[in-house]
Amino acid sequence: MHWRIKGVLQKVLGVMPYGEALHYGLQRRFGGMRHPRREIMLKIEDWDGMLRQLRAAGVGIRDARLLEIGSGWYPALPLACYLGGAARVHTCDLNRLLKPGLMRECIELLGEELPRIADLSHADPADVQSRYRRLLAAADASDPAELSEGVIDYRAPADAADPGLDDGSIDIVFSNSVLEHVPPDAIDRIHRGTLRLLRPGGVAFHSVNCGDHYAYADSKIHQLHYLRFSDREWAFWNNRFLYQNRLRAHELVETAREAGFEIVHDTSHARPQRLEQLRAMTIAPEFAGFTPEQLCITTVDFIGRKPSG
Repeated sequence: MHWRIKGVLQKVLGVMPYGEALHYGLQRRFGGMRHPRREIMLKIEDWDGMLRQLRAAGVGIRDARLLEIGSGWYPALPLACYLGGAARVHTCDLNRLLKPGLMRECIELLGEELPRIADLSHADPADVQSRYRRLLAAADASDPAELSEGVIDYRAPADAADPGLDDGSIDIVFSNSVLEHVPPDAIDRIHRGTLRLLRPGGVAFHSVNCGDHYAYADSKIHQLHYLRFSDREWAFWNNRFLYQNRLRAHELVETAREAGFEIVHDTSHARPQRLEQLRAMTIAPEFAGFTPEQLCITTVDFIGRKPSG
């Protein structure tokens, strides 16, 4: 689909009565959600990457208290954390998107990954199997808490900067492909709010896809495409269902540092392909002050630690 068609369609649906239900139906029939197995497996791969990076930073999820920012449609990450032995997994979202059918599909696919889950989380395989049997036994439940003996706590609608949890009650905060969809001032609030929720020495892990998401629908454009537009022009193409803040990776990391996190891991790097694409395009004046390397980084994973003092 041409990206402009997608943008206009989403813009219209965003202001229509029942537009959210219509958008969900179109996504299930024609969009990325028509292949839920692929989307869920990608989430499981993301969970794999998150645990490996946390482990390298000396952090594990077993017996830990976690907070996910941005639950989304597929609760694959909270379910995997439950199977891996997390003590508590709070997951919050601005809108209530979880659907029982999609949750069941997540559970079925996670059954194929139990050995990997046990290995990554350093959990006893027998314990992972036991927790998975409990998931299966309650697979028709609509509330993740019923599936997980109360371990998973789903909060939506909720403010990620203040989800109603006690100060210092969380060991790990994480998000997956969320911060690129959050207004810049709200990102600062989220960092400062989660810093308050974390115990001293606790960490925040964020995986951010800071490239043009329209490129997933239109193969004729690439991840840097949206850098062509001024802020005023881009405001038209932003919409309720695909808001993109266009922040560059270094800005996202620096915002966390300024909030008070010690950055202990940062995967930022510019790929040669992106640098070539940038050389072939004209960028908007708003991005003129950035280096080519800063503009070309379209994915970043970073870990911030709350100081212990």
